[in-house]
Amino acid sequence: MSAERPPLHVLMVLESAFPANRGGGAESQVRTLAKALRARRQRVTVLTPLTPLGPQQRVGRVDGVPVVRLPYPRVRLLGGPWLWLRTAAFLWSRRQRYDVWHVHIAHYLGAVCALLGPWLRVPVLVKVSGWWELDRGTLAEHASPLASLARRCLLRVDAWQSISQRITAALIARGVPATRIVALANAVDSARFSAIKRSASGAGARFIFVGRLVPEKGLQTLIDAFAALLHQFPDAHLRIVGTGPLLATLTQLCHQHGIAGHVEFAGHREDVETLLAQADFGVLPSHIEGLSNTLLECMAAGLPMLASRVSGSEDLVRDAFNGWLFEPADCDGLVRALLAAAALTPAARDAMGQCARDSVARHAGIDGVLDRLLHLYRSGGVVDLRSAATSNRSL
Repeated sequence: MSAERPPLHVLMVLESAFPANRGGGAESQVRTLAKALRARRQRVTVLTPLTPLGPQQRVGRVDGVPVVRLPYPRVRLLGGPWLWLRTAAFLWSRRQRYDVWHVHIAHYLGAVCALLGPWLRVPVLVKVSGWWELDRGTLAEHASPLASLARRCLLRVDAWQSISQRITAALIARGVPATRIVALANAVDSARFSAIKRSASGAGARFIFVGRLVPEKGLQTLIDAFAALLHQFPDAHLRIVGTGPLLATLTQLCHQHGIAGHVEFAGHREDVETLLAQADFGVLPSHIEGLSNTLLECMAAGLPMLASRVSGSEDLVRDAFNGWLFEPADCDGLVRALLAAAALTPAARDAMGQCARDSVARHAGIDGVLDRLLHLYRSGGVVDLRSAATSNRSL
């Protein structure tokens, strides 16, 4: 019988506050993966900047996972290079400690990892967490000279994690060899949502949006479309969960439409499972996404999804099977989807919700993602994994 493999020690590198204050897609994924890897007896450390808006402890723990936060001066033109040097020093001083560096945002700290990884013989996996990196960040087609230099460094990494077909195509277009791209979705803890029992409602269809109240989420289109829906289904209800700079604008828009009594602004909530149990359909009208955690969680909770045709959503949602797709900012298309959803019988809605749950479990269930990720860490694209024992390694 073969000996059990020693646990890996994974360094997850994140270029933002951790844990995030009130959400954050990449941050939520790091937390989900780190917690799940730890449950499988793997070792994980998270490296992140010490940002003004996040926790201020330089070393702490989140869900039992060690977190190292690197301080840097908040001075324009100095803070960034200082942080990059601090990151390089950290990686150098602990070059024998971690088996793999998993970068969760393809930006400047990722470039530092990409530059040092081959030299220190540490495998590097870089994940593109969202469309921002490809549109405005280091991977943008018309990036600044500094961002272009960072991109050249990033192209040295062992493997890229792509969370959607659209991101895969964009990476290839930007010069990343297809052989180094691994299609691996964001993960959702399906068990966390599988026990949800949908509460009955004697009223009309209940729609829910969960996310930041920012322009790129397309919420003004959602409210306009929902106002149109109410002409035919006056008992429908929309709950908007989250906070952001558009709260006052969106509230005013509801009053202008005369639908304030049908739209609830619930603010930031931690009990997302409870809220999803009180809904019939999830709505995600975003203009851009990578692969939305909201999409995954709604579908895992058995909610058919009304989603714009953007990165990630278009890979999971199939019209009239587990939801409906519409073009970003297409109010008429969203109205048609809302009308189709509101017209479903409870039995048809439940059947579509089960299809949504099955689809997300196959595509992004935590167990399947972890199996593939651990294989990737050890061999699949990250080919130079060091064989040194890890039992004596620490934070």
